[in-house]
Amino acid sequence: MLSNTLVTNEVKDAAAAEVEFERISIGAETTIFKKIVDDVANPIRMSVSHQHVGSGPTRQRRSVLRFDKGVTNSVTGNKGTSSAYVVLVSPEGVIENQNNDKAVLAYLISFLASLGASTTILYDCTGTGAAALINETL
Repeated sequence: MLSNTLVTNEVKDAAAAEVEFERISIGAETTIFKKIVDDVANPIRMSVSHQHVGSGPTRQRRSVLRFDKGVTNSVTGNKGTSSAYVVLVSPEGVIENQNNDKAVLAYLISFLASLGASTTILYDCTGTGAAALINETL
């Protein structure tokens, strides 16, 4: 289970600075955190949820980790929300261990946060995959 407060570098921003979160709700399959020092007009939320479907060999788990950050245009006052999330679909009915799930998450993390042969995590979103998302490149 996740801690009620995430205050020891579990979450960092693009400058690699710690961003602290606290749990504000928990349900059977979903929990929501808010940034501890939050801007009420532009809230920052993190959520983790899990859903199970099927049974036997068709049983699957769909897990989602999501961040939402509000934004207000300084000229027009219009509001919006930027969101980023990861969805892991695990074929629980057929897997014998978590090795496949770990492999696909490692592929995703490395593609988002590194360049080629580098072993440095790039929090500034200049990793190959993150840059493709930010810059709309294919």
